[in-house]
Amino acid sequence: MALDKKVQRRNKIKRRIRKNVFGTQERPRMSVFRSNKHISVQVIDDVKGVTIASASSRCKEISSQENITKVAQAELVGKLIAAKAKEAGVESVVFDRNGYLYHGRVLTLANAAREAGLTI
Repeated sequence: MALDKKVQRRNKIKRRIRKNVFGTQERPRMSVFRSNKHISVQVIDDVKGVTIASASSRCKEISSQENITKVAQAELVGKLIAAKAKEAGVESVVFDRNGYLYHGRVLTLANAAREAGLTI
């Protein structure tokens, strides 16, 4: 029962955030999904409804590394998404934390993407 309330709370926060966060072709939305084991991120153009770039901790470059913490995984995913977005011609994005707290793995991912040259 407690898990259901937690999910409902996150979905309520997510809807509140998505009212104001919208991705365009010039500045797409960078949406983060976090599970207990993995983290993934997409760069989305909401006008066309297409995903420009995506990265996940399940990618071969990241999943092949053994004994890596979840925070280190998030950092590698942030660097990977910044490289893929730059390759697709995206310089700046709008950050969508998807209802998660801007803390821990979500914060690490955002900082790693900034360090790799993506403007958030």
